[in-house]
Amino acid sequence: MAEAAAEQRRLASVVESWQGRPVLVIGDAMLDEWRFAESDRLCREAPAPVLTLRRRISAAGGAANTAVNIAALGGRALLVAPVGADVAGDELHDCLDRAGVWDRTVNQPGRPTPLKRRMLAGNQILLREDSGEPDDPLDPEGVQRLLTALDCATEELCAVAGGEAPTMVVCDYGLGALPAPVRAWLVANRERYATVALDAHDLADWRGLAPTVVTPSFAEATRLLARAARRSGGTELHLDHPDGDPADGPSELTVGAAPGDRTTRAEDSPAVRTSTGPTGPDPAGTGPTGEPTPGEGRVAMTGDGLSVTATGVTVNAAAGEGVDRAMLAESRLAELHAHTGADVVAVTLDTEGAVVGAADGERRRSHSTPVPASHAVGAGDAYLAAMTLALAAGAPLSTAAQLAQLTATITVSDTGTCVCRREDLLSALDQPVRDAEHPVVVDGDELSAIVAAQRDAGRSVIFTNGCFDVLHRGHVRYLEQARALGDLLIVAVNADESVRRLKGPDRPVNPVEDRATLLAALSCVDHVVVFEEDSPAALIEVVRPDVYVKGGDYPPEMVPEAPLVRRLGGQVRTLGYVPDRSTSRIIERIRTHSQERETDPSMSSKPS
Repeated sequence: MAEAAAEQRRLASVVESWQGRPVLVIGDAMLDEWRFAESDRLCREAPAPVLTLRRRISAAGGAANTAVNIAALGGRALLVAPVGADVAGDELHDCLDRAGVWDRTVNQPGRPTPLKRRMLAGNQILLREDSGEPDDPLDPEGVQRLLTALDCATEELCAVAGGEAPTMVVCDYGLGALPAPVRAWLVANRERYATVALDAHDLADWRGLAPTVVTPSFAEATRLLARAARRSGGTELHLDHPDGDPADGPSELTVGAAPGDRTTRAEDSPAVRTSTGPTGPDPAGTGPTGEPTPGEGRVAMTGDGLSVTATGVTVNAAAGEGVDRAMLAESRLAELHAHTGADVVAVTLDTEGAVVGAADGERRRSHSTPVPASHAVGAGDAYLAAMTLALAAGAPLSTAAQLAQLTATITVSDTGTCVCRREDLLSALDQPVRDAEHPVVVDGDELSAIVAAQRDAGRSVIFTNGCFDVLHRGHVRYLEQARALGDLLIVAVNADESVRRLKGPDRPVNPVEDRATLLAALSCVDHVVVFEEDSPAALIEVVRPDVYVKGGDYPPEMVPEAPLVRRLGGQVRTLGYVPDRSTSRIIERIRTHSQERETDPSMSSKPS
């Protein structure tokens, strides 16, 4: 039980660590429209239901939904995508604004916003109407505006991150938002992004990007392997199976020719898109390439559950009991790494979860729960968002895979486009979540009730105190480290008169209302309480912390409150500050700079 709780806290700490992380999303943005209707009779003209519209909702889809999920999970999402000057485009802008996504989309007059309109009755999708096709390409001026927006957005996020390289997510669903010049720009500017995630229907177009992670579906992964085999002249790709299992016979992935198979070389066919090589665009077509044919997108399990078939691609596993899509995907991970250039490959298997592998051979298998199709729209976007944020935050592969699958699973509880909120994810990890019922800044009576409720839920309480007069990086790092020691971090801050008694008549610089508000804005702080006394002893008696934390390099035995905390059954920890980061030093630098301005006339003439 304790180990499970510790694991949940570890996962939650990763969720907390990606708070505010800047992420650029580029790709095919669309609008999802859901029309909920009722039907109690058939029409006389045909055996079709007569529908009465009861409710209509709109949601961001495609790349826009990935951006919405990143923002909902706590990241700072910025979307660059072409959007039409139409009603669907206006609704998409509203969706992005409500979700807190930085909308840097590029207006494209004359090109419709891709729209997927679903009609449902009894939560059953009856039909889907799509508009916005690849036949609506960006004109040269539109491409240039998109490239300009990309460059500006990258600089904007870099500035937000204090000069650090931002994260990027590429969502290429074949709707024309990422033509060859844009792909070439992204490949050429790859070094400007620390972490790059790629979700593309046609992975062959992106070989030169060298992404951190790719998340193909089983159909997309199979199609890439099929094309690779065709171009190498092979007809079969044999699957490896574990030794010592005589019941498992030799299965194979047989690659045939799709209808209208292009027997000419890629460079000779105008219908085949240019692929990218290890260092950029590959005009010679040395890698697997080509626009998916309509049949290639159809991959389905046969009745025996042992075979997967598609036009041009047949996976025959009938000779081996227990061979399924997960085993097939895992056996091809090394080739998928080679063909995509990705560090991490996550093959998503819809209702069967995912198979995730790193370039060093590490493998992870995650599982999901089957749900109606109307519940799973956009679940892949949620999976991609969490996987990207976790890897960008430095989480190991196993952790990223766990959080991504959990995020996707949370989203499929109801009909509609899937979005996972940070609060939902933390709740699934049994971690406390801020809400309106329990504000961050509380008084002593509220604090007592909150602590009692947390104790009843089996959660540990961390307590610290201080003046926090001028909040700086040392404080933030210290509080983040303190929060990692348990489930709930309570910060007690000295009132103004208390600070004067402790620090002198010229302190505090900032009144307690400002200091408490700034502390409450930190994601690592759960509650802030103000106390008038010079010592927090009375609050410690109320809170009875599991861990009491103080800043400094001295041993815990020197903390004045240590005997009280231990008598109440708690531990005492001391955490060091960031060197040369203290309120006193900051105030000293401000005063020194002010004196220099007063004594140097040339400085006083400069703008502040």
